[in-house]
Amino acid sequence: MYKKLLFTISLSFIMWFATAQEVRQMSLQQAIDYALENNPTIINAKLAENIADSRVSENIATGMPQINGGIDIANNFELPTSFLPGTIVGSPDPEVPIQFGTRYSGSATLSLSQMIFDGSFFVGLEGAKTYRELSIKDLEKTKIDVAEVVSKSYYAVLVSEFRLNLINNNYGRLDTLLNETTEMYKSGFVEKIDVNRSKVQFNNITVEKASFEKLLQITRANLNFQMGLPIEESLILTDKLMEYVFEEEADEQFSYSNRIEYSILQTNQQLAFLDKKLNNVRYLPSVDLYATVGANLGTGDASNIFDISNQWYNFGLVGIRMKIPIFDGLQKHYINQQKKLKMEQIGQTFNQMEKSMDLEIKNSKVKVENAIALLNTQKENMEIAKEVYEVTKEKYQAGVGSNLEVINADADYKLAQTNFFIALYNMLIAKVDYKKSIGKLL
Repeated sequence: MYKKLLFTISLSFIMWFATAQEVRQMSLQQAIDYALENNPTIINAKLAENIADSRVSENIATGMPQINGGIDIANNFELPTSFLPGTIVGSPDPEVPIQFGTRYSGSATLSLSQMIFDGSFFVGLEGAKTYRELSIKDLEKTKIDVAEVVSKSYYAVLVSEFRLNLINNNYGRLDTLLNETTEMYKSGFVEKIDVNRSKVQFNNITVEKASFEKLLQITRANLNFQMGLPIEESLILTDKLMEYVFEEEADEQFSYSNRIEYSILQTNQQLAFLDKKLNNVRYLPSVDLYATVGANLGTGDASNIFDISNQWYNFGLVGIRMKIPIFDGLQKHYINQQKKLKMEQIGQTFNQMEKSMDLEIKNSKVKVENAIALLNTQKENMEIAKEVYEVTKEKYQAGVGSNLEVINADADYKLAQTNFFIALYNMLIAKVDYKKSIGKLL
C-alpha cells in the first residue's frame, strides 16, 4: 500500500514539474489574441457592454405591465370630524360636528398599470440600443489600443533579444581580444597600455551585457503585463526580425469610417439626435391604462384586524388616464436650442477629425519612409563598421596595426550596432502607427 501511495505521489510530482517547466510560445498575432481575451482593460470594456445590454432590457421593462400590491393597517386614534346640518339630526345649531369611522381599519389592494402611449418610452428604447452600439465601439477601440501597445511591446522584446545576441558576440570578441593581447604582452610583442585598453573595453562590455540582460527582463515583464499574462511567466517569441521590415508600406484605400474614433463620433451624433427627439416627444400626451382591486375592513377591536373570518368589503376600479402637457414656461423650447447647438458642435468635430486624420496618415507615412531609409543606412554602416573592425584586427594580428586602432574600430562597430537597433525599433513603431492611422491595425 505504501509503495502504491509513494508511486502515486511521485507520478503527481513528475507531472506537476513537467507542467511547471512548460513555456508558452507565441507569435505577434497570438500575443494580440491572448491580450484581447485577458487584458484587464478589455475585460472592463466587455463588462461595460454587458451593462449596456442590461440598460436596453431596463428600458423595455418600463413599457411592460406594472403590478403592485399593498396592505394598509391603521389605528385611527382620533377620528376625523365632519359637520352636518343641524336640521338633519334635529339640532337647533346650524352645524353639528360628528365623528365617523372605526378605531381600526385595514385594506389590501392589487393595482395594475399599463402604458398605452408615451413617446419618451420609444425614443428612450432607441437611445438605449444606440448606447449599446456605442459600448460595442468603445470595446473595439480598447482592443485596437491594446493591440497597439502589445505590438510595440512585442517588437521591443524582439529587438532587445536581437541586440543582446550581438552584445554577447561583442563580449566574446572582446574577451578573445583581451586574451590575445595579454598573450602578446607576455611574449613582448605589445605594451602594457595595449592590455589596459583591451581590459577597459572588456569591462565596459561586461557591464553593458549585465545591464542589458536586466533591461530585457523588464521589457519582457512589460509585454506580459500588456497581454494580461502573469509577469513571472516565461514567454518565447516565435516571430523573427526578417528582411520584410525593410520594405515600404504599400498605399491602401482609406475611408474615414475605417477609424473607430470616427465611427464613435457618428454614434455620438445619433445619440445627440435622439436626445433632441426625446425632448420633442414630451410635447405629446401620454396615455396609461390602470386598474385596482382590493378589500377593506373597519373594526373597533384591534384583534379583529387579523381575523380572516371578519367581513371584508371588496372594491375595484379600472380607467384610462391621459396626461396632456400644455405650457412649461418655454422650458422645452430652450432645451431644444441647446440640443441643436450641440449637434452643430458635433458637425464641426467631424470636419476637424477628418483633417486631423488626413494629416496623421500623411505624417505616419512619411515617418515610415524616413525610418526605412535611415534603417537601411544604419544597416550599411553597421556592416561597414564590422568589416573595418575585422580588417583592423587582422592587421593588428599580423603586426602591421596598433591595438588602439582595434579598440577604436570596435567602439565604432558597437556604436553602429546601437544606431541600427534604435533605427530598427523606430521603424517597427512607425509601421504600427501607420497601420493604426489607416484603421488596419486590428
